Amino acid sequence: MLVQIHPENPQPRLIKQVVECLKDGGVIVYPTDTIYGLGCDIKQQKAIEKICRIKNIDPQKAQLSFICLDLSHLSDYTKSIDTPLYRMLNNYLPGPYTFILPASKMVPKILQSKKKTIGLRIPDNTICHHILDTLGNPILSTSLPGEMVEDNTDPEIIYEKFENLVDFVIDGGIGGMVPSTIVDCTSDEWAIVRQGQGEWAA
Repeated sequence: MLVQIHPENPQPRLIKQVVECLKDGGVIVYPTDTIYGLGCDIKQQKAIEKICRIKNIDPQKAQLSFICLDLSHLSDYTKSIDTPLYRMLNNYLPGPYTFILPASKMVPKILQSKKKTIGLRIPDNTICHHILDTLGNPILSTSLPGEMVEDNTDPEIIYEKFENLVDFVIDGGIGGMVPSTIVDCTSDEWAIVRQGQGEWAA
């Protein structure tokens, strides 16, 4: 189903529909502050497996990310955050960044990579914020399968491509083509893994 949600004033009724779908093990395509993403509730193992089939990836080998509501939400899913790291995260989030951090026990085993790390994001996107606030826990986030093409910026074209694979495609306006900047914070030397939309100067 293609559902149009207002990017600045999301309709509570439609947000509730999307959240009910996620809680039932549904898979959605949704806007972030960078590109459109493929997502599900992190507590729904069958939905996680379905996303991995759509993308043709092994969940243990792929670096899948979580979209979190805020920093306190984020800190549940990683091991202790020291003061310099917290200050840096607080400075850059919400924004177009994915931070790779050591995974805590709250991260479902299916999503822990062999390195026991997890990518965590807090996008600056109102629709995401409302979905997460209503759901009460993070959603899994991964890019749409295939090449980064202009087709993946237009929700109506995305819907034509993925309507038989997902439950909802959220139309929150035209999306971007540049993904988030990925920063590895698993050691004291933070390092850029992928330069994306976010400028990095830490």
